[in-house]
Amino acid sequence: MKVIYHGHSCIEIQLADGQTVIIDPFITGNPLSDLTVEQVAAKWILVTHGHADHLGDMIPIARQNDATIISMVEVANYAQNQGVKSHGMNLGGAHLFDFGRVKLVRADHSSSIEVAGVEQYMGLASGIIFQAEGKTIYHAGDTALYSDMQLLGEQFSIDLAFLPIGDNFTMGPDEAVYAAKLLKAKKVVPIHYNTFPLIKQEPHEFIKKLPNDSGIVLAVGASIEL
Repeated sequence: MKVIYHGHSCIEIQLADGQTVIIDPFITGNPLSDLTVEQVAAKWILVTHGHADHLGDMIPIARQNDATIISMVEVANYAQNQGVKSHGMNLGGAHLFDFGRVKLVRADHSSSIEVAGVEQYMGLASGIIFQAEGKTIYHAGDTALYSDMQLLGEQFSIDLAFLPIGDNFTMGPDEAVYAAKLLKAKKVVPIHYNTFPLIKQEPHEFIKKLPNDSGIVLAVGASIEL
C-alpha cells in the first residue's frame, strides 16, 4: 500500500486493489494542504473526531465520490443528516470492510462542531487502527498521552503510527516520544503541527528522540510504501 501525507492530520491510503481511503480530510482552509477537494477520489473517509480541522471536507468529498464516512456514531449520524453514506462505530469496536479492518480506539480529546452558531456535541474523539494487506496503521487523531497506549503496542504489531506533536491541543513532542515507546511502532510519522502558529514545532528534532531510527518526517505530498 501507498500512504501519502497531505498536511495537518490528513492521510491518504492507496490499496493494491485500487481502493483509496482518506483520513481526516481537512483541505479547505488548511494552509499546508497540497490538495483541492475536487482532486480527492476516495471511496472511504475515516474521521477521528468532529472538530473542523479533522472532519474538514468529508461531506463534499463523500458527495462527489459516493463515498462512505466511517467514524464515531455521532459524526456518522451528522453525516447521514447531510445526505451522505456513513458507518457509525464506537470506542473499542471493530468492523471488517471490504478494504480491510477498522477499529476505533481511545483518544483523550474533545469533539464538537459549530452548527448555525451553536456548538454541537459530536461524541467522543477516537484514534484509528487500520489493517489491510497484512499491515497495521495507527492514526492517533488528536490525543493526550495516556498509559493504555501500551496495550495497543501489546495487542497490535504496528507498522506505522501517526502521532500528533503540536502541543496546546494535543500531545507535544516529548509526550509523543513516550507514546512511540509504548506503541512500539516500527515507523512513526509526526502530524498535527505547523498548520497554525499555536502548534509550531520542529519535527526533525522530534524524530531524533525516537528509538531505533523509527521516525520519518513526511513532507506534504510525500509518501511511504508499506
